[in-house]
Amino acid sequence: MTADPQRWLWTGVAVGLWLLVVIAVVWSRARARRAAAKRAGALASGADTVTVAFASQTGLAEELAWMTARSLSDAGTGARVAPLGELDAAALKKAGRLLIVASTTGEGDAPDDVSRFLRQTMGATADLSGLSYGLLALGDHTYADFCGFGRALDSWLTRSGAEPLFDRVEVDNGDAGAVRHWQHQLGLLTGSTVQADWTPPAYDRWTLVERRHLNPGSPGGEAWLLGFTPVGHEPLWVAGDIAEIGLPPAADGSDPGSREYSVASLPRDGRVDFIVRRMTRPDGSPGLASGWLTHDLAPGEQVNMRIRANRSFHGPAIETPLVLIGNGTGLAGLRAHWKARAGRTHGGAWLMFGERTRAHDAFLDDELQAALVARDLTRLDRVFSRDAGDGRYVQALIAGHAETLRDWVDRGAAILVCGSLEGMSKGVQAALADALGAERLAEMTEAGRYRRDVY
Repeated sequence: MTADPQRWLWTGVAVGLWLLVVIAVVWSRARARRAAAKRAGALASGADTVTVAFASQTGLAEELAWMTARSLSDAGTGARVAPLGELDAAALKKAGRLLIVASTTGEGDAPDDVSRFLRQTMGATADLSGLSYGLLALGDHTYADFCGFGRALDSWLTRSGAEPLFDRVEVDNGDAGAVRHWQHQLGLLTGSTVQADWTPPAYDRWTLVERRHLNPGSPGGEAWLLGFTPVGHEPLWVAGDIAEIGLPPAADGSDPGSREYSVASLPRDGRVDFIVRRMTRPDGSPGLASGWLTHDLAPGEQVNMRIRANRSFHGPAIETPLVLIGNGTGLAGLRAHWKARAGRTHGGAWLMFGERTRAHDAFLDDELQAALVARDLTRLDRVFSRDAGDGRYVQALIAGHAETLRDWVDRGAAILVCGSLEGMSKGVQAALADALGAERLAEMTEAGRYRRDVY
């Protein structure tokens, strides 16, 4: 103990500052909880409330659902927002008036978070007489079954006796004209003019600080690790979220829009990382976005970017065993998940990964080996499809380790899959169904224990 009064004074000051910090943190968290509760309930009011439901794979449909509800509320019509996957036929019928924003993933598939709704509710015709609905279907015409889930949902609703408020509105890859048509229909529904163009999401500025070629000499396309640091802001996100990068104007002055990438880092890294494959068109010219990011954009230059929440690919609790499966640049979407467990006691993390050659395509090998030593990853299995003596794809690892995989799932493991839609996800889905049983895999999907980020 010291009798020095000056030391006692500084000790008192330090304790006082610490107490102020604690009070500020508690107050801030309480305010955040109140704001979240207000956001969830403020839009709903009265018997004439419109239910706005969303089925989202990457977070865009959810975002548009909230914009829709706010537009209704601003026009004097009460609205409440709900995930479509949490509703059943009785809840739909009770809603009376329903607006749905539904995305399609892959070749006409429903988003993973409505798998239970698809199986249990849409599996049979329901009695939805008295329900009026409007449907905004999101899709991408480059896939064969454009807006496939939205169209199937629309057909089921009409077969079940629901009455459309207006014709289905289909949006091709975020087409602004189709979104404006949806806004026009909202105006007719409320009898009030809806803002012609919803306020576009605000982009932040980011600086390119690293661009590293990950696979020189590979028989496949160039893969690059890109790192960006924020300029004048401190963004927050979690593993599984998605970044949207605004592209520079085209040579003719037109707006080429934006591109989305899986985030491969965490806020504590001080930067956002991606793994981007340089795409090549049939004529040999580079893809618009990937060519710019991997070759034309110079280190030190800035881009417009925002990070969007992607709840459908968030990870489980830290104590839950985690199986990560992917190929190629899909490693980006998995990397943040094992990084989130770094230095923490966790339930285990097992990565299964596939690429072309071990000599050229063992992406981030030094980092993976270090993660194994640190026990951030507890198991790593890789295959290389172009190597003599291997020649396997990542789904072969599932079949080869099926018994171990079942043990992990029995312990409560969650499975996250990230990578190519055509080249990987269908094979992985089939291998998981063989290893675990189709019914069990469906149950895991409905429980949020099987999640995908495929493109």
